[in-house]
Amino acid sequence: MKRRTFVSVTAAALMPGPVATQHVAPALIDYFQQQLEGHYRADMLLGPHDLIGTVSAQYQLIDKLVRSAKGETRRGLLRVGAAYAALVGWLYQDAGDVGAAAFWRGITQEIAARSRDPHLIGYSLVNLAQVRTDLGDGHGVIDLCEAALDDDRVFPKVRVMAMQQQAHGASLTGDRTAVDRLIDTAAGLISRVDDDLPWGNACRRTPGYLEVQRATCYGRLGLGREAESLWSQVLEAVPTTARRDRGVYLARHATAAAGAREPEQAVEIARVAAEIAVETGSARMRRELITLERAMRPWHDAPVGRDLAEILAPVTEGN
Repeated sequence: MKRRTFVSVTAAALMPGPVATQHVAPALIDYFQQQLEGHYRADMLLGPHDLIGTVSAQYQLIDKLVRSAKGETRRGLLRVGAAYAALVGWLYQDAGDVGAAAFWRGITQEIAARSRDPHLIGYSLVNLAQVRTDLGDGHGVIDLCEAALDDDRVFPKVRVMAMQQQAHGASLTGDRTAVDRLIDTAAGLISRVDDDLPWGNACRRTPGYLEVQRATCYGRLGLGREAESLWSQVLEAVPTTARRDRGVYLARHATAAAGAREPEQAVEIARVAAEIAVETGSARMRRELITLERAMRPWHDAPVGRDLAEILAPVTEGN
């Protein structure tokens, strides 16, 4: 990573001190929590690039306030700061910068540990596991998720997050039995997710959340027909407001269709996914479409293969 790029990635988290002390009102905790929910909604609509600067700057302000805050106000700001750091890490991950994502996941773990909040500490470990998933390190994913699950105090939401991410690790190691066991166990906990924490709410916000994870794992395991069937069901429930997520799911659906030897269907699905990928600039979606391109190699010289190449050209150019 070039020095200038490194500095721009890390600047918000590595503000030198000391800073001038100031009064920090407890009401600021609620303010930042409310802003956080808005950022989550904007992320689904915009993708990462338009939000990284905004969320990073807010994290920097929280870090500054933490240095002056006292008692429970300080603890509350640390907790919300960890959630902001996690979101910055996710935005970098979605933008395709794994190094920056790993840095911010590390900051999330540091702030979570400083907050002494066991739920946030578990959440931070799942965040690190997400990076390991992108790196294809199945055993690393499993190690981190098992560490999160070792703490019996964590809320059901954290357990659901850890189990579904561990299922991704199991899919990377080729263990379908573990994938189904973990997803099924997590499904039994969904009804118990009733906390009011502002972070980690994808399991409540995303329709068919766990079946999305199962379908993704099946696709990774090469179970094309089973994955294709699941994606067909999942996508019916995804709202138009979740445009970026819908694009990712469509790309995975297209790859599953190719794996099920239905290339024409794969191309039609890819047409919509490619449009969303161009709009959002999501590197995660682009990566999924490159995976589709590989899955469609048997039809490379056929008309359907040439159609796909034309559809994906605006997405994959420069790669």
